[in-house]
Amino acid sequence: MEELIQLDKDLFLFLNNLGSEQWDGFWLIITKQIYWSPIFIFVFYFIIKKIGWKQFGILVLFLAALITFTDQLTNLAKYMFERLRPCNDPTLEGLIRMKEGWARKSFGYFSGHASNSMATTTFIFFLFRKHFKYLFLLFLFPLIFAYSRIYLGLHFPADIISGYIFGIFTGTLFYRIYKIMQPKYFPTN
Repeated sequence: MEELIQLDKDLFLFLNNLGSEQWDGFWLIITKQIYWSPIFIFVFYFIIKKIGWKQFGILVLFLAALITFTDQLTNLAKYMFERLRPCNDPTLEGLIRMKEGWARKSFGYFSGHASNSMATTTFIFFLFRKHFKYLFLLFLFPLIFAYSRIYLGLHFPADIISGYIFGIFTGTLFYRIYKIMQPKYFPTN
């Protein structure tokens, strides 16, 4: 286990130190969900055209439940494992690139950004993969979004990968629940 933790730290340092001051502003924007709003609106527009407003409202309720479920279990994991974030790890002091003021006091394992973004993307992908040819491109969102957390010194790669795995699990679970409930409780007609 010690070797895996050290490998994770080494990979983090490599990825984190790829950054440069000229890109810091870009990654500070990428890490905030609000700046992704135009993409969300674009995706929602096509979903509404496909399923209508009523079904879209139900879908939004499922997404809200999915995010709440994923986020709360992610927070539970953080307090169970109590893994320090890279920005708080004393063994990495002076070795990481980090913008002033971006340190977090909470624990880092596993990433909520990674788990929530992957969960919602997985859910949407499974629901609409047969309807939109290039829907797989949505997976660029969690990949880029979560990498920003490494860039900013807030998560180790294992935090991100574990968050992705958990997000795929919860996104798939909620997709299956949605498909079971859909015909009975909210038919498309």
